[in-house]
Amino acid sequence: MPVGNPVQAWCWDGNVFCSMTVSIKDVAKVAGVAVSTVSRALGKGPVSDEVRAQVQAAVRQTGYKPNLSARRLRSQHTQTVGLVVADIGNPFFTTVARAVEDAAYKAGMRVILCNTDEDPKREALYLGLMQEERVSGLIFAPTRATIERLADYDFDFPVVLIDRAGAGGRYDAVVLDNRQASADLVEHLFSRGYRRIGGLFGSTSTTGAERHEGYVAAMTRRGLSPQARFAPPSVAAAMAETDAWLAGPDRPEALIVSNGLFLEGVVKAVRAAGLSIPGDLGLAGFDDETWTQLVEPGITVIGQPIDAIGREAMAMLLDRLETPSQPARKVVLSGRCIVRGSTARVGVPAVAD
Repeated sequence: MPVGNPVQAWCWDGNVFCSMTVSIKDVAKVAGVAVSTVSRALGKGPVSDEVRAQVQAAVRQTGYKPNLSARRLRSQHTQTVGLVVADIGNPFFTTVARAVEDAAYKAGMRVILCNTDEDPKREALYLGLMQEERVSGLIFAPTRATIERLADYDFDFPVVLIDRAGAGGRYDAVVLDNRQASADLVEHLFSRGYRRIGGLFGSTSTTGAERHEGYVAAMTRRGLSPQARFAPPSVAAAMAETDAWLAGPDRPEALIVSNGLFLEGVVKAVRAAGLSIPGDLGLAGFDDETWTQLVEPGITVIGQPIDAIGREAMAMLLDRLETPSQPARKVVLSGRCIVRGSTARVGVPAVAD
């Protein structure tokens, strides 16, 4: 039965307003029914439409608020979605979170958002929190380390993985075709005449690993030697790796980087070195963030359908709540190569495929 928190309301005694505490008993008195009848009506139990309407009118009149915490303790369905992302400061995950929240709101559900900073220990903490909160379902962007251990968890709610899914298995997932997107960038740079093409990839996620695989495969097909490095996904890490590349004897003609934070770091490092893009270094990467359009000469990127990733994840979660026994699904979305000035080569004609 629903339990209510007493709430502060106000009454008029003919001269001044006075405070009063509203409980479920007050609702029953105003509605002219028993307390148990109010409980059934609020809990969608067996009462007539007429009685339910009486109770709802009394709730509005008294200002009574049900105790949602107590209700959650008795229910396996909290109408709450957990969203655990790797880095809320990354515009990719900010946009995903907005799309998930919009879709959840339309479905009459709330969202609990947690940020892990790519830390498996924090992921474990928040996964435990989701179980304590009895969420209806979880949308999760896990680190590579946690993906390898997901089989050890026994969740009592459905899980949808986003952005990072690994080889697949027991959980639904929505991801980008990372290998193909990375290969597309290699092919684009090759067509512009670049041959020494380096790659900087995230070290903590399956996304970075898959983009590295696509890069290596495309470079090998073209008879080129891969020059790959890995780093934690941060601006500072990208700046440090770029500095090392620019100072070394094997400086690449162009770089492919696997996320928007890396793009920002490379641009900062190149400018700090007094060099130019694309004059001294061609650059291409992932995520069509607003700044990539505004900074000169514009950055060539793979635009991801980020809104679609969030919406699809929420739709898959709702489907799973409706039909828990259906086989796990993996939705793979395509990116789009948006060509801008950062990959131009003055005086070098484009090469046909």
